[in-house]
Amino acid sequence: MNSLRDLNSDAVLRFGPYAFHLQQRLILEGDRPLRMGGRALDILQVLVERAGTVVSKDELIARVWPTSVVEEINLRVHIAALRRALGDGQDGQRYIVNVPLRGYSFIAPVQHEPEGVPVSIETVQKTQHNLPARLTPVTGRDSIVGSLVRQLPVRRFMTLVGPAGVGKTTVAWRVAELLLQHYEDGVWLVDFSSINDPAQVVDHLIHTLERDVGTSLDRLAQQHTLLVLDSYEHLQEHGRAWVEQLLRSAPRLSILVTSRQALQAAGETVQRLPPLAVPPASALHSVAEAMGYSAVQLFVSRARARQQGFALREQDLKAVREICRRLDGLPLAIELAAAQIDALALVGLQAQLDNCFQLLTQGRRTAVPRHQTLKAALDWSYERLSPMEKTVLQRLAVFKISFTLDAAIGVISCKALEPAQLPALVARLVAKSLLSMDQVNGSSRYRFLNTTRTYALEKLEHSGHLPVFKRRYSHYISRARWVSGVQLPVELVE
Repeated sequence: MNSLRDLNSDAVLRFGPYAFHLQQRLILEGDRPLRMGGRALDILQVLVERAGTVVSKDELIARVWPTSVVEEINLRVHIAALRRALGDGQDGQRYIVNVPLRGYSFIAPVQHEPEGVPVSIETVQKTQHNLPARLTPVTGRDSIVGSLVRQLPVRRFMTLVGPAGVGKTTVAWRVAELLLQHYEDGVWLVDFSSINDPAQVVDHLIHTLERDVGTSLDRLAQQHTLLVLDSYEHLQEHGRAWVEQLLRSAPRLSILVTSRQALQAAGETVQRLPPLAVPPASALHSVAEAMGYSAVQLFVSRARARQQGFALREQDLKAVREICRRLDGLPLAIELAAAQIDALALVGLQAQLDNCFQLLTQGRRTAVPRHQTLKAALDWSYERLSPMEKTVLQRLAVFKISFTLDAAIGVISCKALEPAQLPALVARLVAKSLLSMDQVNGSSRYRFLNTTRTYALEKLEHSGHLPVFKRRYSHYISRARWVSGVQLPVELVE
């Protein structure tokens, strides 16, 4: 809950053609509800209650995000969404103005009235969505959220791709919230994580629509709707054809998919979601400088929520940066680490990084299972690999830094895993966001996230083959050093 006063007041605030019912968190334009996210409503309430005066940006942020660290751009995104929803500036009517160097002011006349007859549940239900209530703000994703909000209504079919724990679902939910006012017939989330049989895709969607929307698949073809298909990667083959067919039959439908790999479907626009920004060692001169990086912002925000009075100090910057770096800037991992700040303190957290999966076991009990711990998120990907893909993932984990395909063949190939098979298998691991590929001086190099490599190493150790492939890795590196005459870093050969 936020700290806005009178949040459950019975008052109705009226301005222009709008009525803001505070108790029901609902804005009506006549009988039509406006689709608006919770943070935007919070900002609007502060501005309307202080109509005619200037509210500073710092005060707005403190009122709307009392326990979190957010960037000013986050506030600007919500203000822009408010203006669009209210038609601010159309027909000469202005509601919210920016006062340079001071803040924002609500300039339209406002009437405060007691609540009369409560708004009927039928009216409330016209604000159509089944999105879960947001408990925490979204950190460090303003740019990519804004890009998706702008593109999705035009492109109609977009897939948000990234590794386990990077926050695909969180970003998709935020995009859906901001598009509530755009889609006349609603925004609907369909979670496919519980579906293992591709033949159940259509039945699961129909069940969700009937339960949450009260509509049918046939009616969907005529509606202006956004569907968010969450955790769709394991349904790629069957799901790709079905999505293509649905988009052809429903010309006003948009679809946003979250997946660890692209569907490779007709008309698909792929948006890769990177980890949060981790500061370089050179950016640790001040707390303010370090707080300019989204990974640090998230860590501090979650630590404050867990430990009252937590404050980032200059002497803490190296430890926080190391925690965020070792956890690859993954929001899920950072949140889980910050949740143990009261038990371990920063020094304890940093000391436990080598045992990151034991460290990150205090999951979010209200989340779906795959989002409760980082290990659960990686298990979700690993369990859906083929046996040969699992073998390659495990063996490649002996590489401590980025590697070429030739190096991979030299270290992990054998009679059961022939060199000719490896290029396709490595490419499939890249497509499934378990490896990253970079172009360096015209050649492809592959690398793991630290957390994924640790996970794969544990699997290799449990298989009993870790000593064998560590020796093969050491021998390959030694030969490469001897042939090239180059002195390699000690960490590659130890």
